[in-house]
Amino acid sequence: MKIVFIILSFILITTQLSFGQKKQIITDTISVDGICEKCKARIEDAAFIKGVKKADWDMTTKKLVVIFDQHKTTLKTIETSIAKAGHDAGDIKALPADYNKLPSCCAYKDAQISH
Repeated sequence: MKIVFIILSFILITTQLSFGQKKQIITDTISVDGICEKCKARIEDAAFIKGVKKADWDMTTKKLVVIFDQHKTTLKTIETSIAKAGHDAGDIKALPADYNKLPSCCAYKDAQISH
């Protein structure tokens, strides 16, 4: 009977601790390179990982506004996911192999050079 009481106490304590944690919803902005509607769709899709509630990239400002639960993901994890899709995001640069997979209309590095 004592063991059952200890087990039930443990379950009750861990359940209360997990329910006691409130979501920490954060809104932040990331600079993300891109140039077109295809880029916008790709960037927002890549940013929308577990824990992200909303991702909205503005083509004019090159800024991605993300709303996310900081208990489920981090800004660095979001930036890494975007970089793997071929777009420089914040401090994380896309690897050449990932950048080279972008369609020609999305070659933002080439567009920066020509301007």
